[in-house]
Amino acid sequence: MLLIMHPNIDEKSEAFQQTWTYLTTLPNIRVQKHIVEGKAQRLMEIYLIGNTAKIDKEIIEILPGVERVVRISEEYRILGKHKDERRTIGFDYNGIRFDQDNLHIFAGLCAVDNRENVEAMMKALAVQGQPCTRMGAYKPRTNPYSFQGHGKGCLPYTFELAGKYGIKVIAMEVTHEDHVEEIDACLEKTGRPTGVMLQIGTRNTQNFELLKAIGRQTKYPVLLKRGYGISLTESLNAAEYLASEGNANVVFCLRGMHSSFGAPHRNLVDFAQIPVVKRLTRMPVGIDPSHAVGSRDLSPEGILDLFHAAAQGVIAGANLILVDFHPEPLKALVDGPQALRLEELPLFLEDVQIAREAYEKRRRLARPPLS
Repeated sequence: MLLIMHPNIDEKSEAFQQTWTYLTTLPNIRVQKHIVEGKAQRLMEIYLIGNTAKIDKEIIEILPGVERVVRISEEYRILGKHKDERRTIGFDYNGIRFDQDNLHIFAGLCAVDNRENVEAMMKALAVQGQPCTRMGAYKPRTNPYSFQGHGKGCLPYTFELAGKYGIKVIAMEVTHEDHVEEIDACLEKTGRPTGVMLQIGTRNTQNFELLKAIGRQTKYPVLLKRGYGISLTESLNAAEYLASEGNANVVFCLRGMHSSFGAPHRNLVDFAQIPVVKRLTRMPVGIDPSHAVGSRDLSPEGILDLFHAAAQGVIAGANLILVDFHPEPLKALVDGPQALRLEELPLFLEDVQIAREAYEKRRRLARPPLS
């Protein structure tokens, strides 16, 4: 059962204290509080976890400070929509709004290799008015001898350059909770010139202890990639692990399924499930066409397969695109064969805009204005 409190309710108020006291005395029920920070207001949701079938909904609805009560399903208790279209969707972070209506492009280096390439990438983004990027400092690799990132050594100049070029949010993969501490310490030391969205890669989607650790911190939002060899339900439950620990500021990212049926692409593109995730949950949904396609192959009309995959996701309603670029792809230390060149950035952005306009047109067609 979910209680949605009146906006901006004061936790020290008599109304809240009365309701909280009542709820915590319910037998065999665990009470969990979740805060949703918006631009204009602060919302509080209270979850009653346990055997709530016998709880009288009408009694709960008249408790002081309660706006409404929603009975929730077993799955995705916090992140699910539960057929309540009035629930808050999305979140604000460092001046950027992430929800199921907008679209942000995180173009950048899959792996940071040197200061010069980081600056070239961020300068190109600034010219195009793009406030977000991806930068890999920690890289889990299948081969133990492959380059695994510069780690905390590259954080100072990455954050400094982000501030210089007006980058507001960097998607950065972490593979251990210590990485969060390193990122936080470096941001603090450099004066917090930018923000970081913690990325959990496909290999760690079912690393439950990592999910719990990342979920316990609420300073940084999370970009969770779908596990490449597990079902969509299992991946969505991984996102619920984050939320159940306290951090519901999660973007769910489709990145292709590991399957021989996707060949010659690197993975089987799964972007048709964007509307499914948006229907089931309150999470914004991202796509990673670079890791889905894994190459720079051209279609007969001269369009990169990667462009086609990105367009498929955008037309299906994607809210975020994670895409690899590099000043010199042939010299990239990670995933160079799939990286776009900096001079292709304007073309990619224009192609995405065409697809986005098509999505908006389809949306208007599905919801004609009332006469």
